[in-house]
Amino acid sequence: MESATFFKARKKLKKTQKEIAELLGTSIKAIHSYEQGWRSIPPHVERQMYFLLSRQRELHEKAPRPCWIVKKCPPSRKKKCPAWEFRAGKMCWFINGTICECQARKNWKEKMEVCKKCEVMSVLL
Repeated sequence: MESATFFKARKKLKKTQKEIAELLGTSIKAIHSYEQGWRSIPPHVERQMYFLLSRQRELHEKAPRPCWIVKKCPPSRKKKCPAWEFRAGKMCWFINGTICECQARKNWKEKMEVCKKCEVMSVLL
């Protein structure tokens, strides 16, 4: 997550730096550093921000369709995918090991490169 995206997400959540620091279990100084680009945003913080955005979206907007419907996954791919196994198709980006674009990614950073381009997640920001 880039600093500008983090800032945009915080504003969309309508939280001050202090409030978001408390929600994320970190310091205000860390939040300031993320937004200024002085510190890279750790994967667990990025994941929490997207989680909060997803919960806000479901409160105020129509619920998204599950990823397997959006991506038109065949039964053979769904059976291998953790998003299908745990019925988390609206939060597939949250789960490592999902079979997006026909293959699972090795790590969170690689996964997020694919997820950020996908319509399931792109609507969060």
